Amino acid sequence: MDKKNYKPRIIDKQIEEHLKVFGALCIEGPKWCGKTWTSSYHSKSEIYLGDPAGGFQNRSLAELSPELVLQGETPHLIDEWQEVPPLWDAVRYQVDQNPQKGQFILTGSSTPNHKGILHSGAGRIARIRMRPMSLFESGDSSGLISLQAVCGGEMKPVMSGEVHLRDLIYYIIRGGWPASIGLPEGEAALLPAQYLDAIIDDDVYRIDGVKRNTAKIRLLLRSLARNESTTATNRLLKNDVREKDDEDIDVDTIAAYLDIFSRLFLTDNQPPFSVKVRSSVRVKQAEKRHFCDPSLACALLNVTPETLLGDLETLKFLFEALCERDLRIYAESFGGRLFHYQDYQNREINAVIQIPGGDWCAFEIKLGANQIDNAAAGLLKIKKDIEKEPGGIPPRVLCVICGMSSAAYRRPDGVYVVPITALRE
Repeated sequence: MDKKNYKPRIIDKQIEEHLKVFGALCIEGPKWCGKTWTSSYHSKSEIYLGDPAGGFQNRSLAELSPELVLQGETPHLIDEWQEVPPLWDAVRYQVDQNPQKGQFILTGSSTPNHKGILHSGAGRIARIRMRPMSLFESGDSSGLISLQAVCGGEMKPVMSGEVHLRDLIYYIIRGGWPASIGLPEGEAALLPAQYLDAIIDDDVYRIDGVKRNTAKIRLLLRSLARNESTTATNRLLKNDVREKDDEDIDVDTIAAYLDIFSRLFLTDNQPPFSVKVRSSVRVKQAEKRHFCDPSLACALLNVTPETLLGDLETLKFLFEALCERDLRIYAESFGGRLFHYQDYQNREINAVIQIPGGDWCAFEIKLGANQIDNAAAGLLKIKKDIEKEPGGIPPRVLCVICGMSSAAYRRPDGVYVVPITALRE
């Protein structure tokens, strides 16, 4: 690759840090999110197991003699290592024999079965997750506001400019796929649809060689799209398929398919957050369901800008997914983790970011500026309630992430307001 043309990614800093500490680094994530391009930028030699040259001779060589494909100037990139799972052990063994840091970069767009992998690689091979581009990485956020600064309570007010609803809809439908950046609206929607076809028709089989019912896979994916940004249970997904598609899938099949989607990094769910182990509040433990990119839900629902303009309820959930994708990318860059909060007293927080040290910040996500007051009031009430609970630790920062706001500022009640198109890590 021509490294001069490389478009920087937020994960670059993490890659550099990990290569200084570990003998090898595995960069995982969905297909087409930029793993190979980014890994190549950080490597000095490389081998591609998916290269069809010579009848896929690189893959054959790796299967016959794994140690040969490990040769090269370090960091040495091995792209799509999961095509030959024994390579994991070969890399781990090489790192054991040589204490040098940053010897290998592995990329993987699926997690293979543990069959044939004898060692976890703990302490030798670090793992980090790469995702599609955030709005800041794609150039659609000005980056005037740092999420790390917000979580530290250090944000300065700034005018961020007018935001148009159709632009937000375009970002959702296009997604964060590097190959789609800069494409016009109609063409940008084609890539997510092709992505799903590739996953369903090829990758689902290749992950373990088991032939599955692709019609049922599509039914379940459509149900997940209808339940994007919700805590729908497996049983609810089953009922949704029966009611909306007049078909049936048993719960065990749903669980098996969801595991496949997770191993292909197709889904990227948001785990639940507990305020404090000693708190008297019972917290629901359901994950909030997300695809790795909201554009996939759009493709499965076959939505257009016009249909979303006429269905603001669906747009609300998809916008939430867009924001939570970006919040996760930004938070992980400084050691934060993304959660959601939901308890049995019907209190919810769209997004919770736990920062290093254990403090946490609460975020509500709203599409329109006219919803900011209600969102701020809800956050303040939850904070007050938690402060009254034995063992409860209230959020350090309250913030409303907004779609159509022209400024980032701190309200008189202490709640921050930040447009998603002004945010960065």
